[in-house]
Amino acid sequence: MSIFCRIDDKNVPLYRVLWVAATPHFCGDPECQCEGLHEVALEGGESVWAKFDERENLLQMIEDWQSGEA
Repeated sequence: MSIFCRIDDKNVPLYRVLWVAATPHFCGDPECQCEGLHEVALEGGESVWAKFDERENLLQMIEDWQSGEA
């Protein structure tokens, strides 16, 4: 199992993930580039934005990593 998860065009180390949004972002701003994406908070105050399938894959990878199944 890789310690990296692909989110958008980034290879994110699983150990940097602090939390993953359960609901997609919605702010109503017509210029917002993140509408409908899920925020993934990383250590160091950074965030990346994941599509639904990327979010689901990330959550499964973290579950597998923490359960020792990988």
